[in-house]
Amino acid sequence: MSDLFDILKEKIQPENKKVVFPEGLDERILRASGKLGAEGTLKPVLIGNKKEVQQKANELEIDIATSDILDPKRYSQIDEMVASFVDRRKGKVTETEARDLLQDENYFGTMLVYMGEADGLVSGAAHSTADTVRPALQIIKTKPGIKKTSGVFIMVRDEEKYVFADCAINMNPDAQDLAEIALASAETAELFDVDPRIAMLSFSTKGSAQSPETEKVTDAVKLAQEQNRDLVIDGEFQFDAAFVPSVAEKKAPDSPLKGAANTFIFPSLEAGNIGYKIAQRLGNFDAVGPVLQGLNQPVNDLSRGCHSDDVYKLAIITAAQSLD
Repeated sequence: MSDLFDILKEKIQPENKKVVFPEGLDERILRASGKLGAEGTLKPVLIGNKKEVQQKANELEIDIATSDILDPKRYSQIDEMVASFVDRRKGKVTETEARDLLQDENYFGTMLVYMGEADGLVSGAAHSTADTVRPALQIIKTKPGIKKTSGVFIMVRDEEKYVFADCAINMNPDAQDLAEIALASAETAELFDVDPRIAMLSFSTKGSAQSPETEKVTDAVKLAQEQNRDLVIDGEFQFDAAFVPSVAEKKAPDSPLKGAANTFIFPSLEAGNIGYKIAQRLGNFDAVGPVLQGLNQPVNDLSRGCHSDDVYKLAIITAAQSLD
């Protein structure tokens, strides 16, 4: 696991990336920010009342001298931010409504990213996923050709690294959604030095069963291939046919994957969520994420039960996502 983050830190440290933490008074955020700042990995931007944030850090004996602290109530560029927000929302909010919304730390932090004052945002230690993702979808929005964001886990065990998606966001993706998730997951895999070999998963392998559920997956494969001919992607696959060469030889001998897939696209959220937790608990894999993908700029969501080390790792990932 340390090798994974050492690689990412080597990529981001020369870039002086800034990551926003809207929950500036949370102890876990402060501890992670102190560590990131002390290492020089990136520059934390803490949101909150400057006196209160500094006082909390002092009480916890955490040095946040390398962090910026921004208070929405005292932000010198708030008028510019309000105007930019109104323009971005294209008439859906008035100036007064925008000014009120931007007192919310997640909206304020997301606008800092949108306006180029920071490179990414990490929230969710004290907020729900909706509170974190909603401003991102309204302000940062998804990349061209991507209609929905998705959540990916990097599964790590010793030297092994695999990508599992979508395990966090989309309950019942259709074929177009699955194709988008596959394409976005390929980019995420490359960020973590995984050369993507993508298996679109189902309860059937290459027509061994036929149903609307399996047809959705085969349609997704075709759509993804049309959009990126260079991808190594195939399906529909049962997991063993995608992962075990001897099984692949029997069930899908003509597949380019040859039982060596490393990026797995699940047909539904329930399958993805169950799958990554089985690998985590029974297979002793570390599950890094969820990493949100498909956005124009990186925003990532913590679990409210997270530890400071989770914050630290997700901040590094967020900074790495912002690299050109």
